[in-house]
Amino acid sequence: MAIQIQPLDDKLSFGARVTGLTSSLIRDEAVRAQLNQLFEDRGVIVFAGMEPSPEAQVEVSTVFGPLKDHPVASVERADADKLLGVIEIKSGPQACVVEIDGKPLATWQPWHFDHAYNNELNRAGVLRSIKIAEDGGRTAFADGIQIYRDMDPAIRDKAEGISLLYNLDLRYTEQRFGLPDNFRVIRPHASMLHEETKDDPCSIHPALWTRATGEKVFHMTPYGCRGIEGDRSDKAFALLAEIWDEAMRVIKPYYHEWSPTDMVIWDNWRVLHEACGCNPDEERIVHRTTIKGDYGLGRFEERRAVA
Repeated sequence: MAIQIQPLDDKLSFGARVTGLTSSLIRDEAVRAQLNQLFEDRGVIVFAGMEPSPEAQVEVSTVFGPLKDHPVASVERADADKLLGVIEIKSGPQACVVEIDGKPLATWQPWHFDHAYNNELNRAGVLRSIKIAEDGGRTAFADGIQIYRDMDPAIRDKAEGISLLYNLDLRYTEQRFGLPDNFRVIRPHASMLHEETKDDPCSIHPALWTRATGEKVFHMTPYGCRGIEGDRSDKAFALLAEIWDEAMRVIKPYYHEWSPTDMVIWDNWRVLHEACGCNPDEERIVHRTTIKGDYGLGRFEERRAVA
């Protein structure tokens, strides 16, 4: 027996679909090595036909490294008494609702990489959809290598050598660039993380970085961005908007339509992802695990001395 591997889309530079993965094959060292190399090469893997259980999700996740608990204590855990690191993301009366082109959407999140507000950048995330929305609920992924390669070099060069500041103020009313046209907030985030963390130092991550394999990666997000290291001016945000708009001009995303037996892993050092949102009248529940790791380029800004 062996796993079967196919590209997600022949037109995309990233992504693979794996079928035939069983518990016994997961424990096979040769298969584990094959999956890790596939992950390194393709950035996103959709595991189809998997057992729909948290135990299976953890089993698949740990092929790629040890699990990491979520750094925000208030995030709901799905496995408080059983399994390390399975968190639950769901729509509901407290979920943020936005409107894009006149369509209300719950649990929408813009293109981002996870834990940008932290100095340590986790290796990967794994998602499994527990309750699938009939209207919406897709998850999108995009390859930072492809974005970098296809950007206008004159604009891309403006991103060379700059690092961005991030924190946990994820309110869209405070987002200075990168929101869709015809966007408005109907119901804001109920979270008070922006208040709880307002005195914390920002994290710092580069807009571009180079993998050990030599490829350059576009890797920035407007979500929680507080400016450029050393510059929080309007001019800095205008530059970031110019760079971001060019990235969005060339982006070639993959939109995943969920099945109950799917699990998806993505490379958080290379791949941006977007929660496309769903009908606010529907319940949507997703379980997520996080793979520990760090690319070693993030850090926290120094705390300002109090006069």
